[in-house]
Amino acid sequence: MTVPASFLALSALALSLAASAAAEDWTRFRGPNGSGVAAGSNYPAALEPATANWRMPVRPGKSSPVLTRDHIFLTAFDEGRLYTQCFRRDTGALVWERAVERNREADLNALNEPAAITPVTDGENVYVLFRDIGLFAYDSGGELLWSTPLEPFANVMGHASSPILSGGRVILQADQKMGSYIAAFDQKNGEIAWKTDRVEGEGWATPLAYNEGLLTISRGWIGAHASADGRRYWGLQSLSPAIVASPVLAGDRVYAFGYGRASADGYDSGFNKRDLDGDGSLTPAEYQGSAYMAGVAKYDGDRDGVLSKQEYMDAVATVIAPSTLVAFRLQADPAAPPTELWRHERSFEGVIPTALVYEDVIYLIKNGGILETLDAVSGESLKRGRLREAIGGYSSSPVAADGKIYFANEDGKVSVLAAGGDWEVLSTGDFGEGIFATPALSDGRIFLRTDEALYCFGERP
Repeated sequence: MTVPASFLALSALALSLAASAAAEDWTRFRGPNGSGVAAGSNYPAALEPATANWRMPVRPGKSSPVLTRDHIFLTAFDEGRLYTQCFRRDTGALVWERAVERNREADLNALNEPAAITPVTDGENVYVLFRDIGLFAYDSGGELLWSTPLEPFANVMGHASSPILSGGRVILQADQKMGSYIAAFDQKNGEIAWKTDRVEGEGWATPLAYNEGLLTISRGWIGAHASADGRRYWGLQSLSPAIVASPVLAGDRVYAFGYGRASADGYDSGFNKRDLDGDGSLTPAEYQGSAYMAGVAKYDGDRDGVLSKQEYMDAVATVIAPSTLVAFRLQADPAAPPTELWRHERSFEGVIPTALVYEDVIYLIKNGGILETLDAVSGESLKRGRLREAIGGYSSSPVAADGKIYFANEDGKVSVLAAGGDWEVLSTGDFGEGIFATPALSDGRIFLRTDEALYCFGERP
């Protein structure tokens, strides 16, 4: 029997991606190529403060930890200054921290605070994006290698996409109300290598590397760019409008989740409550405290800072759509558009965590601890239920290793599940400290950041 060349190419690509993911440490947001999956064994089946190898107090921030062989990097925002911090991986001791002054502010979503963006490391140096300033690079000893200022981002909820590395460059996806782009900066000096305009509106997802290309999702679109020069390979407008969660790659399949609102019901009454003088428009004083209304007034309509009811309802209408998880099969040639495999519609509004794909099962978590699993091949829903001991809000994305799934919620509850479509809760720990960051997993150990501290669990080195 003759095996088609296209099948061999896809098989080789899938094996290559699996091998690279297994070998790569947790160097970026959600670990190896954003998968949220770590190799290895002997990961703990329960996480409790009392069982930690060590606990180190940290400055406030919501960025997730990234790892090198010896170090852990975090960012923080404390008393008006933005920090990059480096800790020892074995003991948690602070090695160094560097501070820069914040030079601009914006009325944004409170969850997206100034140090919410996860840094990326090449195993030695660390590359940090502070949305209020720009990009910074430090070596393992804390010496500033370079800094590149960036223009303010025109994003209602604030820029949130984390930088990644590809081909010796720092890649930044900046999808905005106006002027969306994807750009590459030289890792050695921070100089811009290329910058490509994008048609997508505002979004918050972090891109993935794929076979000499970059996969992106945002504002209803999935697309790809060449990592060498940024040229657009393809784009498909087939997703839901609001994209916060990042795409997930499993072999030659990519999964993208976006949400929409079921209807515009109630939005007009929300506007009317703020319209104190009944003139059909809101001044900055009237919409104060609403990052969304402030953003619409600034970036939509006539952009005069005064929000008319028509401008507001027009903006709301753009997100009236089903919430949908879509699976695509990618081609061996990154310049060829993918094939849609299936789509799953569910009323998952406002979902922040990225989906997890582990052993051909997809895990989707939403506020209230509502968890759904799906067959990653067919899209069939396998189980939907609630993590009853952890029913708060969820910003941290689930991660997996060694047959276990880890979920952390904003109230500080950490649930460990036995992997599988018919999932089972093994344990739930209570830290009493808020958790917004996604844990980092490596070599049987878990590094968890809370509002107050950085913890290490698992087998001691």
